[in-house]
This record gives sequence, structure tokens and C-alpha cells, in this order.
Amino acid sequence: MATTAASKPPLVQKLRGLTGEVVKFGIVGLSGVVINFAVFWVCINGLGLASLRSNIAATVIAIATNYLGYRYWLYRDRDAASRKREITLFLVFSGIGMLIETGVLAFTVYVLHLDSHYEQLGAKVIGLAVATVFRFVSYRTWVFTALPEPEPAAVASTADAADAADAADGQELAAQAELMLVTEQIRYAKAE
Repeated sequence: MATTAASKPPLVQKLRGLTGEVVKFGIVGLSGVVINFAVFWVCINGLGLASLRSNIAATVIAIATNYLGYRYWLYRDRDAASRKREITLFLVFSGIGMLIETGVLAFTVYVLHLDSHYEQLGAKVIGLAVATVFRFVSYRTWVFTALPEPEPAAVASTADAADAADAADGQELAAQAELMLVTEQIRYAKAE
């Protein structure tokens, strides 16, 4: 069975794409972390709120700002046909991430009795790290879904492998062109 470079991108190319995505996810996430920690610190010190309430308020504000960064910068080329579904899933997975983060903070404060403001910040860092891994996997897998890839063409018997590979390349090229046209039509329709 013959495969072409066009039908199966090399591992290095896949890793480059993932690395770029991870870097952009980190930039958006870092801005959310700054907002999260700033609001947490103001709530806990300036407003005198309890640590869990401060964490929830800070995380909700960070979730809102992160959605804007993910949707309109990092995943702007992903399928946005169903915004209601996307926002619902984003909020569900963000809420689970918030529960992970708040759970670590609650464990630190109420079980380990580490309740100074700096110990709470340390717990928040650990909880945020665990929640970030969960969010990255869930956002890229279920929330901001990629546009469908064309099906790879099947290759005929080994005797006709060369002819079949040329035909498959032509069919794959045509399928990619059709996919690009559909994508552009969707983008054009959204722009109107």
C-alpha cells in the first residue's frame, strides 16, 4: 500500500502545528492567569472576601476574557457554525476546570490548614496548572473543533500502485480544493 506525503503529513509537521497551538494557548492562558491572580488578590486583600469566593470570582472573569482570546485569535480558523454549542461546551469545561482549581484551594485551606494569603496563592498555582492541562485537551478536542479533513483515497492493488497513487493524488487534490471552497464560502457568508 502506497501513501503519499500529501495524504499523511510527517510527524515533525504535526508537532510544529501543535507547538504553535500550545504557544498561543499559553499566551491567552497567561493573560487569563494574570487577570485571575489580580482579581483574586484584590478580592482577598482589598475586599476581604473568603478565599473560595475570591477564587470563583477571579476564575469567572478570567474565563470570560480567555474565551475571547481563544475564539477570536487562537481558534479563529476552527468551525464556528454552532456558536451556542461551542459556548455551552466552553462554559462546561471551564466550570470543571474551575472546580479542579477551587478543589485544590479548598483542600489546602480546609484540610491542610495552610491559610495564609501566600499559601493560598501557592495552592492556586497548583490548581491552575492541573486545570490548564484539562482545559487545553478539552477545548481543542471538543469545544473548538477543527474543520473536517477529506477522506484519504484508497490505493488499488500493488500491480496498479503507481497509477492508483497518481489517481489518488488527483482525487485528494480535488477533495482539498472542494474543502477550501466550502470553507471560504462559509467564511464569506459569515462576513456578510
